[in-house]
Amino acid sequence: MADQLSRVFQALADPTRRDLVARLATDGDASVGDLAAPYDVSVQAVSKHLKVLEEAGLVSRSRDAQRRPVHLEAEVFDLMTRWIERYRQQAEERYQRLDALLERTDVQPEDRAEGAAS
Repeated sequence: MADQLSRVFQALADPTRRDLVARLATDGDASVGDLAAPYDVSVQAVSKHLKVLEEAGLVSRSRDAQRRPVHLEAEVFDLMTRWIERYRQQAEERYQRLDALLERTDVQPEDRAEGAAS
């Protein structure tokens, strides 16, 4: 089975699932019916999307009497953030080294004029 990070990115590859996550992040817990309302698909189709998100650990469902609200599991975003941040830092360090190299090798316009006159 794929690691959790792979499951998370795979689950978020679908635009409907990304929208569901965004709505849960903005609006808080919601029922499957509430989440399905804006889409031109069945509640069952949205439920399948939620199952993928649930398997990736992005959402959970609890029981509240007859309701089964869907809850966004924000801790999973920490996993994604750490992974992205590691590569962002590496890229930033490469850019800083490149900037330093370019700064050392940058020839000022007056230096070029003196070199051409010799």
